[in-house]
Amino acid sequence: MNNTRFAISMHILTLLHKFAGELLSSEFIAGSMNVNPVVARKELSNLRKHGLVTSKEGKNGGFELAKAPDKITMAEVYNSVRQIPVLGKGMNSPNPKCVVGKQINKHLEVLYDKAEDALIARLKKVTLRDFARDFV
Repeated sequence: MNNTRFAISMHILTLLHKFAGELLSSEFIAGSMNVNPVVARKELSNLRKHGLVTSKEGKNGGFELAKAPDKITMAEVYNSVRQIPVLGKGMNSPNPKCVVGKQINKHLEVLYDKAEDALIARLKKVTLRDFARDFV
């Protein structure tokens, strides 16, 4: 992933959870994150596409959670923003005649996949409600 999209999405979802029952504007959400509203709208659009938020247009419109916070797992959020594996794709072009070089990429890929699987398994155990519990 190696970017801020997960953190931005978690900020948005936590904010929507804490203001449950209210429709929040992208400007309000952006103000909470201290970012340009365009950044907030981009992530809100992605979260809507993945079924995590809904929106209502118009003067009194805004965004809210699409489902209960105990039904949203951190794995869902991670998967909605994941672009590259957490450890990246460190593939290079090593010497194919070298005992290490001819195998390194294959073994790194297995290691990376197992690490990503472990991360996702852990994130599946944490809901938005769990995450937001300590926000006062």
